[in-house]
Amino acid sequence: MAQYSTKYEMLYHALKNTIVQGKLANGVRLPSSRELARMYGFSRGTVSNVLEALTAEGYVTAVVGSGTFVNFQSASAPVLPPIKKKVRLSEWGERLRTPTIKEWEAANSTQSPKTSHHASKVDTWSTKRNGTVSFQLGITEMSPFSKEAWNRCLHEEARSMTEKATVDAHQPLGVMVLREAIAKHLQRNRGIVANADQIAIVNGSMQAIALLTQLLTGSGDAVVAECPGYRGIKTAVLASGAKLIEGEVDNQGLIPQSWDARMLFVTPNRQYPTGAVLSLERRQQLLSWAAEQSAFIIEDEYDSEFRHRGKPIETFKSLDKSTELVIYTGTFSKTMMTDIRLGFVVLPTVLVEPFTSAKSLYEPHPSAILEQRALAAFMGSGLYERHLRRMKRIYSHKFSLLRDMLKRKPVPIRWIDGDAGLHIFGWWSGTKEQYETYEKDCREAGVEWVRDRTSHDKIGISLGFSHLQDEELILGIGRMIEVWERMS
Repeated sequence: MAQYSTKYEMLYHALKNTIVQGKLANGVRLPSSRELARMYGFSRGTVSNVLEALTAEGYVTAVVGSGTFVNFQSASAPVLPPIKKKVRLSEWGERLRTPTIKEWEAANSTQSPKTSHHASKVDTWSTKRNGTVSFQLGITEMSPFSKEAWNRCLHEEARSMTEKATVDAHQPLGVMVLREAIAKHLQRNRGIVANADQIAIVNGSMQAIALLTQLLTGSGDAVVAECPGYRGIKTAVLASGAKLIEGEVDNQGLIPQSWDARMLFVTPNRQYPTGAVLSLERRQQLLSWAAEQSAFIIEDEYDSEFRHRGKPIETFKSLDKSTELVIYTGTFSKTMMTDIRLGFVVLPTVLVEPFTSAKSLYEPHPSAILEQRALAAFMGSGLYERHLRRMKRIYSHKFSLLRDMLKRKPVPIRWIDGDAGLHIFGWWSGTKEQYETYEKDCREAGVEWVRDRTSHDKIGISLGFSHLQDEELILGIGRMIEVWERMS
């Protein structure tokens, strides 16, 4: 039996259920509010409110001078046909449900539901409460100063939104002042020369990936994606009806081939997930390939702004001086906080109009206008670059601590010695059976990570560290070592 927290709810549902079940026939006069109050021991005001609600909903009718009468006949209710269990989808919708895509999802899944470099925020406090150290990817933090400064920008922009909202609502590619701020930042810090008209604001870089795939590919086309790589790209390619070509990766990044393809996705400055840096020679080879094939290269820069050692690496886009075949995507979900679902794409001039049409179909008006304007103010005031410098120091410390701990005692994982990013990657060097046992025992001991697989059935392990404190990093690695020592 349902439990109700107020006398109003109790009486309302009692009368309504009695009427609907036919225990009070249509046309029957109900007792007066005074009589009902006395019968149930409720106040007359509560009874009157219940009768008013039932009247408004059409279950009863109040006749002045005569009383309140039931106005419901269960037999008169229309008999609706049952909802069809299967609905006809488009080819695109059906492809999302095909075994091929489901296999990709299953092959790259882990115990944690969010495993990609585009992942959303998870409840880290619940992780702490249940005692598990989760080396989850895609979770960032902000320093107390940055959080306060960001909140001030939000507050100031909220106060002036009414006068600016009309102009911003008619810019499908995003708020112009933010696009201008991004153009300045990219030229100053990433060597990319682009004007604001070439920049589109998206809801995270995955939206850009999906839109570009739908816009530029279809049945019969081929698209190259790194293997291992971000599974969201593979899902978008397969859903578009295109053929997926897996590009092999080594310690210098993607290995160029003479693919017959229309598009290529690459993470050159920090290959996802291995962290390999694409050499200059290979970048030039890929640009030549794109020119010969008239193919586009989508450069996905997800977290390489956080370099812990060495000099900043030039973007792939900055090498593309004349062909305009490189499309650059970035995100603020890594450089700012995970909850800021804002990304951007730098488009070749020839794609600005088609991309505008595609984005306008999904979003006739830009979303998150307040956050866009606040971010523009945050960048324009210099606070964004100050925030980046702070977070680079914090993340570099965590990176060094984690890297040093992983070198102390042997576990059969060959860690890749990267220089940037918010996770450390390694290849499992034991047997598959050993890995399955090790992962299960670690999970029971209270430590989890992200697992990556390739088509060659190699097993990769990614340890995200950006959201963890020093003591959690030490505890998590300690548990991993203890489990392996027990197995050995």
